[in-house]
Amino acid sequence: MEDKPDTSRTYGPEIAEQAVSAAFLSPEEIIEPDLSKSTLGRAQAWMLLLVMGVIWGATFSLAKIAADGGGHPLGINYWQSTIGAIALITVMVVTRRRLPMKRENILFYMACGMLGSVIPGILFFYAASRVSPGILSITVATVPLLTFVAAAFFGIEKFQLGRILGVIFGCLSILLLVGPDASLPDRTAVPWVLAALIASVCYAGENMVVALHMPSNVSSTTVAGGLFIAATVITTPFVIATGTFVPLTWPWGTVEWAIVGMAILSVTAYSMFIFLITHAGPVFASQTAYVVTFSGVFWGVLIFDEKHSYWIWVSLAIMLAALALVRPRKV
Repeated sequence: MEDKPDTSRTYGPEIAEQAVSAAFLSPEEIIEPDLSKSTLGRAQAWMLLLVMGVIWGATFSLAKIAADGGGHPLGINYWQSTIGAIALITVMVVTRRRLPMKRENILFYMACGMLGSVIPGILFFYAASRVSPGILSITVATVPLLTFVAAAFFGIEKFQLGRILGVIFGCLSILLLVGPDASLPDRTAVPWVLAALIASVCYAGENMVVALHMPSNVSSTTVAGGLFIAATVITTPFVIATGTFVPLTWPWGTVEWAIVGMAILSVTAYSMFIFLITHAGPVFASQTAYVVTFSGVFWGVLIFDEKHSYWIWVSLAIMLAALALVRPRKV
């Protein structure tokens, strides 16, 4: 079966990346699902969106559990890409889809693998052991802001006053996150917040690679499969050479369960995201990002009993406002 390109132009291989890379909508423009060509009911669409966002938000806490438990960031990232690759290859085999392997495809997979998994994943897992899940969810929410700036630079999007204001709000949110002495519980966490922001820059870069250089013979599923395979190929020799491999030997401990659970939730949420795009439309599906940001903070409070400062809550509110301003064009 020939794999057809996904014309929705909504892609993304990683859990938190997919959730926050989708453009945000302002509260006064809440979009109802387009169910004209679907058997999915309105209530089912909204329930699916909420469940998907909560699942994605939980991965921030699982990342911290795995990192705090002694899992090396390189080893954790290796399993994320490997398990993701196995899952998506299985899907392609079952659906009889092929993975295009022309030279342009391989270069595309490698670029997406580096920018969408290897570099940001390692940075993210390093930061996860030193920064709370709630704060991580705020930093990763900068991806759509950064993507908009890059897209406007390349002429894909237009600079508009409201959207520029959204970018300014996003910058203010980050300044409130790292600037005041009372914002973070430990000032030594500031460099790791910045590391998480660099990861967001990589995710935005990967979004632009997809937007500008995606081959015509691939779909979102094959993009994700190729990305994970490329990331696994790139990461494997470094994991072996540095001795950072995390063996998933039975019986599993906290680290192993967190790693596998995170990977399973990643693939599950990604599959739900693609399903929702197909059955309710990409604009409706983009509202998942609101749920992810809120649930990322919520899971941190629930699992780790996090107590955030006043500055963190203000930063979160301003970031949500920023994401509301940098909203997608009507499609």
